Amino acid sequence: MSIEASAPTTPEANLEGNGRLFTITELAAEFDITPRTIRFYEDMGLLEPSRAGRNRVYTHRDRTRLKLTLRGKRLGLTLQDIKQLVDMYGSDSGAAPQLKAFLEVLRSHRKQLEQQLDDIEVTLAEISQHEERCEALLKAL
Repeated sequence: MSIEASAPTTPEANLEGNGRLFTITELAAEFDITPRTIRFYEDMGLLEPSRAGRNRVYTHRDRTRLKLTLRGKRLGLTLQDIKQLVDMYGSDSGAAPQLKAFLEVLRSHRKQLEQQLDDIEVTLAEISQHEERCEALLKAL
């Protein structure tokens, strides 16, 4: 249930004029995460909800920042990288700096994943060798 009808009309409660506001419960349900996760992202400075009394209220901007944060987590980015990118969202600097920064983060992350893949392949090869040796020793018994 939206709280748009019951939310105060102060600028602090609705940073986007008369736009729709969301509760923490609504966002948690929409993105299939816990309210605790949302509060954690608030603590990390990724979200900045307003208050309607004792309740947190989130704007479309907050919702978009949460969506970008979760997308970054799925990509395996660090919260620091995500915060850097999300902070560029909505800035007056335009899309080019955000895209360049995102491309840099993606390239760095790709390099890290490729190194992990190489490490995994070496480890799997070593495991195969140990398995073959153990099987040969068992046959010799």
